[in-house]
Amino acid sequence: MEKHSGLYKAYVDIMEKELVPAMGCTEPIAISYAAAKARDLLGKLPERVVVEASGNIIKNVKSVVVPNTKGLKGIEAAAAAGLIAGKSELLLEVISQVNPQQRTEIQDYLQKNLIETRVADSDLVFDLIVRVYAGKDSAVVRIVNEHTNIVYMEKNGAILLKDLFRSSDSDEETKENILTVDGILDFAETCDLEDVRHIISRQIEYNINIAEEGLTNDWGANIGKIIMKSNDPSDIRTRARAKAAAGSDARMSGCEMPVVINSGSGNQGITVSVPIIEYAKELGSTEEELYRALVLANLLGLHQKAGIGRLSAYCGAVSAGCASAAGIAYLMHESDWVIQHTVVNCLAITSGIVCDGAKPSCAAKISSAIEASFLALEMAKNGQQFKGGDGIVKKGIENTIQSVAKLGKDGMRGTDKEILQIMVGSN
Repeated sequence: MEKHSGLYKAYVDIMEKELVPAMGCTEPIAISYAAAKARDLLGKLPERVVVEASGNIIKNVKSVVVPNTKGLKGIEAAAAAGLIAGKSELLLEVISQVNPQQRTEIQDYLQKNLIETRVADSDLVFDLIVRVYAGKDSAVVRIVNEHTNIVYMEKNGAILLKDLFRSSDSDEETKENILTVDGILDFAETCDLEDVRHIISRQIEYNINIAEEGLTNDWGANIGKIIMKSNDPSDIRTRARAKAAAGSDARMSGCEMPVVINSGSGNQGITVSVPIIEYAKELGSTEEELYRALVLANLLGLHQKAGIGRLSAYCGAVSAGCASAAGIAYLMHESDWVIQHTVVNCLAITSGIVCDGAKPSCAAKISSAIEASFLALEMAKNGQQFKGGDGIVKKGIENTIQSVAKLGKDGMRGTDKEILQIMVGSN
């Protein structure tokens, strides 16, 4: 791809915007960010707070530990952390600098029952409104579609920001229109690595560090440790699955280490990258090969999720696992045919995994998605493929990606609502 072309710049810009660090599960962190921003507008700690969140946000906040809160879970904990200790300028690392006294203050603030939560009256999948009050003062912050995408701010009835354009799905539509599998393969093979080095090097450092943490200490259901214990640890496939799952083990249980995300998700960022990093070590790949494989995988992950959206009933580990296997195929010097059919095969195998919110079992789903991706890769290496007409598979990789996107975004809307009803009902 020509470096000075508009398309090249668009690909770099997409990576710059999407592959950013986040500490903690991104939905509760979005609540912390909105709360911190609302407190900044108010100019003081609020005496009353109302958080309105769409169903998918509620689903992804319910069961994960909010970092730096002494193990607390839920919308109220995420909001309190942002109000007490959030630094909004840090975006998705908004509560990364909480001190011990503030941890106690978060607990004390929650005990006053000042935070009310409501289901947002909205058709948007990702819609978050935080309203704060103190005396005669009030402030409002609204975020839609993406975790730091503020579209509305108000103080004491005066509108400070009202950006309806940003409330559209324009960014996802841009990625849908610009990213193609052929374009991604071309960019990954020809891009100037200096343009993306800072992005990819940070992803390697952060995501491997949290994976190692998950294998070292006690986090969640310890899926990563169990995979290592019950399988041959000398097998690269075991290590790749175990480390990716271990990163999720730690992250879902409140680990305070950052992750570089993909498609708005730390779990997807881990799944896209960690298996490739492990395979690069096993294969003795050069740094250039590793970086190009990660560029390929990250963009393929983003391409698949662009049509589905940030949140849905479709498990994002599936698309991330497919993308990761494509990156591994690149490290193995496989052809473009093998890379593309690895993705198609993988989508045919695992597209039925549902997202029932962020929680410890995400680590097991990551393991399953990666394991299926290994089968998909071996099939493609042996000239085997699922063909158009086999279920949701269509002729051509782009048509298959569109088919899966339609399934995830439109076909699973009813599933999404039923999942939320089950989750918020009696245990």
